[in-house]
Amino acid sequence: MKFRNLALMTTGFAALAGAAMAQQAELNLWTIDDPGEYHYVMADEFMALHPEIKINVRTVQFKDMVNDLARGVASGDAPDITYIDNPEVALFASRGLLLDLTPHIEASDIVDPADILPGPLASVTYDGKIYGLPRGANTLALYYNADMFRAAGLDPDAPPRTWDELYEAAKALTDRDAGVYGIAFSAVATEEGTFQFLPWVQMTGGDYDNINTEGAARALNLWKAFVDEGLASPDTLIRSQWDATGTFNAGSAAMAISGPWELPRMSSQAGFDYRAALLPVPEEGAERASALGEGDNVILANSDNPDEAFMFLEYLYQNMDRVWNEFGYLPATRVEVADPTYPEAFAVFEESMKYARNRGPHADWPRISQAIQAAFQSALTGQASAEDALATAQKRIDSILK
Repeated sequence: MKFRNLALMTTGFAALAGAAMAQQAELNLWTIDDPGEYHYVMADEFMALHPEIKINVRTVQFKDMVNDLARGVASGDAPDITYIDNPEVALFASRGLLLDLTPHIEASDIVDPADILPGPLASVTYDGKIYGLPRGANTLALYYNADMFRAAGLDPDAPPRTWDELYEAAKALTDRDAGVYGIAFSAVATEEGTFQFLPWVQMTGGDYDNINTEGAARALNLWKAFVDEGLASPDTLIRSQWDATGTFNAGSAAMAISGPWELPRMSSQAGFDYRAALLPVPEEGAERASALGEGDNVILANSDNPDEAFMFLEYLYQNMDRVWNEFGYLPATRVEVADPTYPEAFAVFEESMKYARNRGPHADWPRISQAIQAAFQSALTGQASAEDALATAQKRIDSILK
């Protein structure tokens, strides 16, 4: 009799477990991360806390995300949650493809837009509504080889502060016999190139919608001088930020313009005293600017489980203080990072974030970005003067904006 009761109890528990599993909400998440990285780690943690919610994580290549999402929406196979590069949020929001999170945020005890830094907040805001939450942020700074500075008679405790000082340092540090370039950066015809170029324009008072200016031409002519005079590699036009900074790590460039994502491999590959400094400004007292990088977590408008999806976004948001030490991003909110790794570099990038500006936002950002890329590429290859290239870009951008 006891065995029969035990069997009935076991059967009852199995039925209850089956019913619970049947009621389990299932979310699909697309990310640019690989297994073991941010979204995978956070999804596992969240599911351990919320067994009633299952998250299926899929890796999509960064360069394919926009097109894959467009195809997924068209075919009805879009995820519930996805990572989007920050300038792409307006593109998707303007087409009604993203869930307006404003009501969820207003009801949340966790998310407070006032705590989100201005640049990251602008990246998820479109037409007065909030369509995502930043998963973190990054920006640009100037890395430099302090050992090479000393060898060239430069003070490693006084890195270049202005464009003129940067140019003179690049000349002093270039050693053609040793195969060392003074500076490395990326002018590739992709979003990475726009990411690197736009802060130089913004420091002079221009922006993506006002790029045909004397200041922008001065910035582009400086880039051209770096390339034409052999202070930067000719490959600058085709190399990604990752590849360009790789030459710095290898000792083939004395300075590099890049972001905090480089620090883990820099610490293992760069066998020299490397340091970071704020991007130089046009002249002392000029306005600072830096690029806003990283992406945002958004929920697709057609998600069957928007409440559960927002719960996951809340979990990511409330763990923002972990992103620097564990995943290599800067916090996108006003949180304290306890005992930060790479403390000197963290201080520089944290300061730089104060000046980081979003690309756009604009619903047709990819087309605007392509016009900017065409401008710096045509000038750097000698197909047009900086002034003519920027004038052409401005005409293309004006036609898009109007």
